[in-house]
Amino acid sequence: MKTSAALLFLVSLASAAPMTPSPAAEAAAVLEGRQIQTLCDQYGYWSGNGYYVNNNMWGKDSGSGSQCTYIDSSSANHVSWRSTWQWSGGQNNVKSYPYSGRTIQRGRTIASINSMPSVVQWNYNNGNIRANVAYDLFTSTDPNRDNTHGDYELMVWLGRYGDVQPIGSQIGNANVGGRNWQLWSGLNNGMRVYSFVTTQGAITYFNADIKQFFTYLQQSQGFPASQQYLTTFQFGTEPFTGGQTTFQVNSFGANVQ
Repeated sequence: MKTSAALLFLVSLASAAPMTPSPAAEAAAVLEGRQIQTLCDQYGYWSGNGYYVNNNMWGKDSGSGSQCTYIDSSSANHVSWRSTWQWSGGQNNVKSYPYSGRTIQRGRTIASINSMPSVVQWNYNNGNIRANVAYDLFTSTDPNRDNTHGDYELMVWLGRYGDVQPIGSQIGNANVGGRNWQLWSGLNNGMRVYSFVTTQGAITYFNADIKQFFTYLQQSQGFPASQQYLTTFQFGTEPFTGGQTTFQVNSFGANVQ
């Protein structure tokens, strides 16, 4: 709920002062004919081949800025997209979570899922920002609950830029999938949020079984895996402030087995 790589910029030669184009202008001037779709509306949405992408500027009113998201390609195995944004004000408020998600079959508890393999490759073209890069998964006792809330939220932070931090406080450290993580826990409007935060810098290529994180929570925090249904499986970035920058997802693929 809370989550852009190199674009070619056109420079106007009509005046002595260079101009930085807006995200929408970049799309029209540089990317025309290449992307599948451009999303600049607050909740601009695209879906295809078992994946979906949302511009998702849910917190835009806490500051000022702009954001557009572009879908470049998709197949049954992955989706490629990018989001260009700039935000100011509301220093400690998340402005958006542009994300890609995997369409999943509802009605499966976490305990009934054998594995949740995912591969993602991403980068930011400007690190002078305050943002995270994270998986975001919701679970609920209601298999048909809408995908904006849940009983539990699992976040896996692959990138952390600036002084941003997860909801709640750090409750320990964990080793999952052969990597070391900080483990944070807190409440967000009654929803228990667990966040695994990389301690080894940005992980721009990640190939892992996300089910391992749920297993860790089941064993160490009493997460009720047999009572919680998976409702979302998403990956994106949560901007706080900074930019203009582009979050590039060269490939995001995921499955539930």
